[in-house]
Amino acid sequence: MDLSDALGGSWPGQNNPQQSGQPNQPTWPGQPNQPTWPGQPSNPTWPGQPNQPTWPGQPNQPTWPGQPSQPTWPGQPSQPTWPGQPSQPGQPGQPNQPSWPGPHPPTAPQVSPQRPLTLPYDQSMPRGVYDKLLITILGHVKPNAKKFTVNLSKGKDIAFHFNPRFDEYGTKVVVRNSLVGSQWGTEERNCPGFPFVAGQPFELKILCTNNEYKVAVNKSHLLEYRHRIRDLHMITGLGIYDDITLTAVNIETLH
Repeated sequence: MDLSDALGGSWPGQNNPQQSGQPNQPTWPGQPNQPTWPGQPSNPTWPGQPNQPTWPGQPNQPTWPGQPSQPTWPGQPSQPTWPGQPSQPGQPGQPNQPSWPGPHPPTAPQVSPQRPLTLPYDQSMPRGVYDKLLITILGHVKPNAKKFTVNLSKGKDIAFHFNPRFDEYGTKVVVRNSLVGSQWGTEERNCPGFPFVAGQPFELKILCTNNEYKVAVNKSHLLEYRHRIRDLHMITGLGIYDDITLTAVNIETLH
């Protein structure tokens, strides 16, 4: 599937530099990054996507005596730096520098840090599911794991059932499905690989868009699952079960 309609920018949780008054946009695999301004580091992309070069001909290097100063953001004088001298207030996007006015801070995680991460894990999402909602799950697969499950639920219905199985008659498979009115739908099993390893840690990301869920594992895009329950705002339950040790759960809204 062509993922060019996916979001631009970086993975959530990384506070990338931003342009004046504009929020940072994440990218999904297959979408190029936007070119950056002089002196701004290139934005990291969704897993597996190479970074784009910075604005043509403008390396981000400090200057030395006798060397022409680098172009600065409009209205700011260029300042050569000297060894051991504190950095001057610079262009938006420079590390450890104040950014250009107007960036939007990322939303705070909805998960309380005091909540114990025990299984079964059940989390309420008061806003439901919506475009640019990102769920990040960190865990460790148990050595003798048979399966684990992540469910996004609307009451007793399950909008998205994500179920990696480590030994289904000797085969590893990632099963996806929906439960509507006590009836399971048609399973989706096709997958480019099985990224989970018994006894090993993993990072699972589920991104919701208006049309589908996108799943990435260990910083690599894995699959998509189109919505079968369209009342997204009513999908308010997150459940995690079975043969893993749960390390962290983070829920964010991408800008």
